[in-house]
Amino acid sequence: MKNPLLAGAAVVILTAALAACGSSDDGNGPGAADALRSAAPGPSVPGPSAAAPTHDTQAGTDTSGTDAAATPTAEGPKVPSAGLTPATGTFTKKEKEYLTDRVPRGMDPAAVLQTGQETCDKLDFLVKADRRIAVGSIVTGEVPDAAPAVAHLCTGHQDLVDEAALGYADGAHTGRELRAGVYRSVSPTAACTWQTEGAAGKVLDQGSSATGRPVRITLPPAARTFTSTGCYAWLPEGDKR
Repeated sequence: MKNPLLAGAAVVILTAALAACGSSDDGNGPGAADALRSAAPGPSVPGPSAAAPTHDTQAGTDTSGTDAAATPTAEGPKVPSAGLTPATGTFTKKEKEYLTDRVPRGMDPAAVLQTGQETCDKLDFLVKADRRIAVGSIVTGEVPDAAPAVAHLCTGHQDLVDEAALGYADGAHTGRELRAGVYRSVSPTAACTWQTEGAAGKVLDQGSSATGRPVRITLPPAARTFTSTGCYAWLPEGDKR
C-alpha cells in the first residue's frame, strides 16, 4: 500500500536534512532536529516548544491537549474485522491486525492503514538520520500512535518504542512511574529548564541549557516530581530498565 516514489524522495530530503545538521557540533542541536522532523515523510509535525504539557504518570493521564477525535482510534462504532477489506486487493494478516478496532464506521480502512504506514516511513527516515531524535519523537507524540504501527507494520523499530517508554517529554511528571537514573536531553531549545522536587516540594536540583545543547541530569531516588520545559524530551542513559 506504500507510495513507490516515497523511498527515492526520502533519500533526497534526507540529504538536505543532514546538510542542515552539519551546523550543529553533535548533529543534535535544535535547528538540526527541526530540519530532520520537518523533512521526514508523512504529515508534518511541530518542533520542540517551551510550552510544557502536563503529564501525571501516577494517574496514568496525559493532559497535553491531544484531540482524540482527530485520530483513527476515536471513540465510536468500529468496522468489524470481517468488514476490513480494501476497494481493490486484500490486506495482509499484519495489516488487518493493525486495522482491527481502529477503523471508525464510514471511514476507508485503506486511509487508516496509510496513517500507520506513514508512521513507519517517518521512523525509517528519522532513525537513519538520528536515532535519539527518532525515539524522542515517539516520547513527545510527534510521531503519534507509534506503538501499534510498529507492533504490526514495522516490527524492526520495536526497540525505539521500548526505549521511548522509559523517556520523558516536556511537562510535569510525578508518582510511582518516576524512575531514578541518568537522563540526557534530546534537541533542547535555548529556553530549556528543568527541576526535580522531593517530598513536600523540596527542590533537589534545577538547571537550564541556555546553549541549546544536550545535557545530562540525574533523577535521584528521592525525586517525587520532575518538571521540564523547552527541553523536548529526555532519554535514559546507560542500563535502560
